[in-house]
Amino acid sequence: MRNLLPFASDLVWISPSILNNLLRLQIHAAHPPPSPFPICASVLRAHIHTLLSTGTAPGAPATASNSDIHAASPPSGKSCTSGGVRDARCMFDEMPQRDSSIAGFCRMRSSGLRPDQFTYRHAVSACATSLNLGLAEQLYALVIKDGFCSDGYVCSRLIDVFSAHGRLDDALGVLWQGAARNVVCWNMIITGAVRNGEIYLALYLFRLMVDFCNPNPFTLSSILCACASSGKLEAGEAAHGWAIKNDAVADVFVATAIVDMYVKCGVMDAAMRQFSSIAIRNVVTWTAVISGFVQKGEFVDALLLFKQMLSSGIEINKFTLTSVLLACSKSSTAMETDQVHCLIMKKGLHVDFEVKDALLRTYGKFGYITYVNRVFEETGTVQSASTWSALVCSLAENKCLIRSMQLFCWMFSEGLKPDKNCCSCILSIVDHVDFGRQIHSYSIKFGGVHDTLLGNALFTMYSKCGSLEESYQFFMTIKEKDRISFTSMISGFVGYGHTDEAFQLFRDMMEEKVIPDNMTISSILMACHGEYSLTKGKELHGYALRNGFLIDPPLGSALVSMYLQCKRPVLAKQVFDGVSPKDQVMWSSLVSGFASNGYSEEALMELPCLVSAGFEVDQYACSSLLRVCTNLWRPSIGEQLHALSLKRNTISCILVSSAFLTLYAKIGRIDDSCRIFNETEDPDVVMWTSIVDAYARHGNGIQALEMFRLMKENGVRPDLVTFVSVLSACSRNGLVEEGFRHFNSMSSDYGIRPESHHFACMVDLLGRSGRLKEVASFISMMPFKPDLLVWSTLLGACKLHGDVQLGNLAAKEILELEPQDSATLVSLSNISAELGDWEHVTMIRSPMKGTRLKKEPGWSVT
Repeated sequence: MRNLLPFASDLVWISPSILNNLLRLQIHAAHPPPSPFPICASVLRAHIHTLLSTGTAPGAPATASNSDIHAASPPSGKSCTSGGVRDARCMFDEMPQRDSSIAGFCRMRSSGLRPDQFTYRHAVSACATSLNLGLAEQLYALVIKDGFCSDGYVCSRLIDVFSAHGRLDDALGVLWQGAARNVVCWNMIITGAVRNGEIYLALYLFRLMVDFCNPNPFTLSSILCACASSGKLEAGEAAHGWAIKNDAVADVFVATAIVDMYVKCGVMDAAMRQFSSIAIRNVVTWTAVISGFVQKGEFVDALLLFKQMLSSGIEINKFTLTSVLLACSKSSTAMETDQVHCLIMKKGLHVDFEVKDALLRTYGKFGYITYVNRVFEETGTVQSASTWSALVCSLAENKCLIRSMQLFCWMFSEGLKPDKNCCSCILSIVDHVDFGRQIHSYSIKFGGVHDTLLGNALFTMYSKCGSLEESYQFFMTIKEKDRISFTSMISGFVGYGHTDEAFQLFRDMMEEKVIPDNMTISSILMACHGEYSLTKGKELHGYALRNGFLIDPPLGSALVSMYLQCKRPVLAKQVFDGVSPKDQVMWSSLVSGFASNGYSEEALMELPCLVSAGFEVDQYACSSLLRVCTNLWRPSIGEQLHALSLKRNTISCILVSSAFLTLYAKIGRIDDSCRIFNETEDPDVVMWTSIVDAYARHGNGIQALEMFRLMKENGVRPDLVTFVSVLSACSRNGLVEEGFRHFNSMSSDYGIRPESHHFACMVDLLGRSGRLKEVASFISMMPFKPDLLVWSTLLGACKLHGDVQLGNLAAKEILELEPQDSATLVSLSNISAELGDWEHVTMIRSPMKGTRLKKEPGWSVT
């Protein structure tokens, strides 16, 4: 039993008064005191004088006005004079109320009659029922005074009261006073220690107990529970060994406690060996092992064991079903959930709130909203707050935004309090910071703000709603930051481009000894984009390899994206080839990464491999490949992707539809673009912008502006890109006044600040109309310095109208921004050549020969 002793460092958590009584118990075990009833220091706290002088006890009436007490009191006094203690005790036993029993006990004391042990038993039983600490202290003093400390029942009830109030030092004092050889008292004090979280004390008491008396099955169950809750595997194994040595494992409760201890310590092999050795298993034994498999993530094994349990004829309970439903929610198919649901209905357990909550969450995980509603309505109108919370969570997880928020608000109106899980689920879909702040206020009110789960959801909400500073401030208030906390905050920083802060937070995470996981590494890898951050990306990759991280598809996808953004396609392909098995997301990351980072041919080469591997061309890969087809003029591949999208029913995705629309518009098939637009349900701003741009590209400015008008009528708010298309339509059709009206509308009607592309469109609009003097004035009034795009547009207008003077100005500005731009010099020389100024042409082209600047050769895709 040496292994059951806590380490020396663990003893510091036990209070000095408890250690004092433990020392007395150890001395008592070796050398019993000569007197069995010495008075310890804790007894002096009892109010003996109050009890003897008033004859009343806390919780009892101040005066004996109750008719029952008046009727019962005379016999007690009579018994005192006649010596008939037995008659007085019988009358005392018949008193109907506990307070009356205590009052009768007090009258016996005040009348001079000394209660016997049976009377004391009734008194302490009444005290234990009411859990009255003050009364227990007074009775404890009288028990010592009258010499009943050796009565096991009296002591066990006093220990129960003291333990319930956390007074373990007094409970140990009762044990030390004379009940040290009573197994029930030991069981009570060990159970009390476990209940008060004093796990080390419980283990130490068990070690002492074996020197006084033999533990029984109840003792072993309690100590194994302590080992399970504290994760003390070594102590649990020692208790298991003691049970084997003393032939206690045959008891089903002890055997079940051993199984539960191994399960909660994470040793499933030992748990299964013990489980297999049990001849008679009950529902608790089966449920413990099933729950263990679920906690370890071995959901298939949990479901197989549940089927064996049903075959053996064991009756299931709600705890079994909640564990099984959790396993079902993590499995790959909903068929098991339907079968368990039928079993629940057959057993009549569908009315149990805990079972129904688990069933709601399971169907919600599979996205079966119809089943979620049906389960919720099965038990009528009486629903618990937890059931409403489960319904709200299921709807929120399935993006039923409006209904989940409506029900969440309805819970408050009905006086139901959403739990922390419900608040976390709602926060995950909140996109308005004011609503999120209201939930934050509610969480402060009910004290859930210090919960790590809810805290993570709160600062993630602030990050998602754009309040990054508020998010970080709340993050810093969380006392116990876990891996999820750091990962969520890192993702928030990365999402808003604060890469330096993200890396600093990652370093803080390492300094606080919080071990990152694959998700953390994937999040911080998103901050590595561009060749300047390649070194950091490689360091993170190396860290993952050195620390044994499994390069699974999510982490592999992040590494592939990082290397492609850092212009290292070979390394990206090596990482991709090294991951097995690959999933849909990883294939999409590779194809989309190639397409987005300029490796168009490589993206097209991976397309046949993706299809042959049995994966679908999802919306992200398809839209990326369509952009490649548009840029490289590969309409045939685009048509194949269109056919594949129709077959797989991915054409309804706005992202894919807009990419097809742009492709067909660029290759001149405007009718196909219009058909795709008309077939799209509820087009968003991207789709509307695409069709406006399609008409603008084909010179149909009137129709483009008409689509823009319809867009606004349908309540779709235009963005920066939309106005670029609108201004381009005006420019290509010479609609100067219309163009200025829309340009001014950007800031006045929509609060959109024009950017360089918009100013370039206006320069092009004025230049095409030959209003070059107005162009110069317009450029001079720009709120920021004109960039290369604006000057290049002006140079093109000067070439169109042969304005050498303004062309020279534009060329000079371009060459200051881009000295090696040979196209600018060529355009300027062409302006002079068209005007017949060959001397100026020679003057322009001579420096090109000296600096070896060459005219870039033209090329055609046809």
